[in-house]
Amino acid sequence: MTHLFSPLRIRNIELRNRIAMSPMCQYSAKDGFAGDWHLVHYGTRASGGAGLIIVEATAVWPEGRITPGDLGLWSDDQIPGLQRITGFIQSQGSVAGIQLAHAGRKASCALPWDGGKQLSLSNGGWENVAPSAIPFSPGERTPGMADSICIERIISGFREAAERALMAGFRVAEIHSAHGYLLQEFLSPLSNKRTDEYGGSFENRIRLLLEVTEAIRTVWPEDYPLFVRISSTEWTDGGWTPEESVRLAPLLHQAGADLIDCSSGGNIHNAKVPVRPGYQVPFAEMIRNTGIMTAAVGMITEALQAEEIIASGRADLVLFGRELLRNPYFPLQAARELGADTSWPIQYLRAR
Repeated sequence: MTHLFSPLRIRNIELRNRIAMSPMCQYSAKDGFAGDWHLVHYGTRASGGAGLIIVEATAVWPEGRITPGDLGLWSDDQIPGLQRITGFIQSQGSVAGIQLAHAGRKASCALPWDGGKQLSLSNGGWENVAPSAIPFSPGERTPGMADSICIERIISGFREAAERALMAGFRVAEIHSAHGYLLQEFLSPLSNKRTDEYGGSFENRIRLLLEVTEAIRTVWPEDYPLFVRISSTEWTDGGWTPEESVRLAPLLHQAGADLIDCSSGGNIHNAKVPVRPGYQVPFAEMIRNTGIMTAAVGMITEALQAEEIIASGRADLVLFGRELLRNPYFPLQAARELGADTSWPIQYLRAR
């Protein structure tokens, strides 16, 4: 058996292989509700052979959406639409995961195909909150600084969304603390200028993420994995660093996280990111050396590339993003390329 197609057990959940679908926003929800697009989109990737399907960033508040088209889990009414999706994913032998998120100062934007710019309050936009009153880019509205009541509401919002995710049938939850969204904004000394217990020192800046992790663990079953996506570096002088990510990892592990999903960037509008194949894999390797599982993500597009990452012990899981948008059946093709034995949907066996 190849390394990429070996099973991975995290707590009491076993993934049939080390291929996962990275959470990628579809911007196709209405008032936070999942629809037919989501069912077909995620269901196709499950039948395509991925071991884990992580559903896109799902807002814990209406105001936490990046765009009006984001999925949400702030209401029990949103559970049934997601249950359709998890049921189909699991019928295909995949595990259903979900990323829980709050967009912070990067919320209230138009859909990407409508330009993606921040929406004005007179054109369907809403007020944003952030650790400090610093907009993401010049010309955007200054976000409100989250006070103690807002912070408590943030924590409870993540916890309650996790409870709903469990009712919707998800077996893996991921906390979104990357790409310049709210929880990463607290981590970064460039977006967090607070002078209270949530700002200043490393210990203070990581406090909210640890509290959210601990809160979710109070409602997320002991048998089920909890992931955290971080931006391992901001690629900007004075910002969050890989060394801080290494310091953070064991603390997240102690708080109840099982795996760190190692991405980067997104919080500084003019950061220069050296994008190239596998450019974020070194972060997954560094953080894995602290004793926690990691996932590698970003410009990973080939079976042999992913096989090497797992075989060399650089990460435990490989998340595929754009490659799975281009090719929902990439895992089946990768298995053929690597000579691995993997199950196919019975309806497609004639093509094997």
